[in-house]
Amino acid sequence: MRIRFFFVLFIAVLGLSAQQFSSEVFHEGFMVTTDKDTIKGDLKYDLDANILTVINKGRTKSFSSHKVFYFEIFDKILNNYRQFYSIPYTVNVDYKIPVFFELVYEGKLSLLTREHIVSQTVNSSSAYWGGGTTSRLVIKYSYYFMDSEGHITFFNGKKKELLAFMAKKQSEVKKFIKENKLDTDEMADLVRITAFYNSI
Repeated sequence: MRIRFFFVLFIAVLGLSAQQFSSEVFHEGFMVTTDKDTIKGDLKYDLDANILTVINKGRTKSFSSHKVFYFEIFDKILNNYRQFYSIPYTVNVDYKIPVFFELVYEGKLSLLTREHIVSQTVNSSSAYWGGGTTSRLVIKYSYYFMDSEGHITFFNGKKKELLAFMAKKQSEVKKFIKENKLDTDEMADLVRITAFYNSI
């Protein structure tokens, strides 16, 4: 029984160690530079460092967000196409730098995200370990809204802030959220809310 337990544990640990996140691997895609050149190849992004690495014709080259206008990949982890733009964003009171944002929904009001790999602590109720906590790596998303003039506002995921941000149509949005039982910190639900807001 003990041997079987350790074998199962080994497989579980192996599965965790083999876990890959989209930012850790290369994906087929293309990029457009600020000089309007299009480069196809295998792309790997680093949103924390705002660096895009491209393998093209056997050569590897890295580009900072200052040199990239847009890139698109077919994410082989998520099995989906994803689009990213380099957009000036205020990092201090009066200082802007180009930052990579993923475009999740495009409209008069667009929804953007940035992802981060973070360590999450979870409770363990294993009888073998006597309970306690363990840590695992997960993807956490930060959300941003961009208006038709290109102004970007960070969104903290709270319903109160969302309704304040959509103040002109607050009553309709509030009713839509309630009737459809939507969560303002879930990406799929936030896309639905943004699409609804743009439609009214």
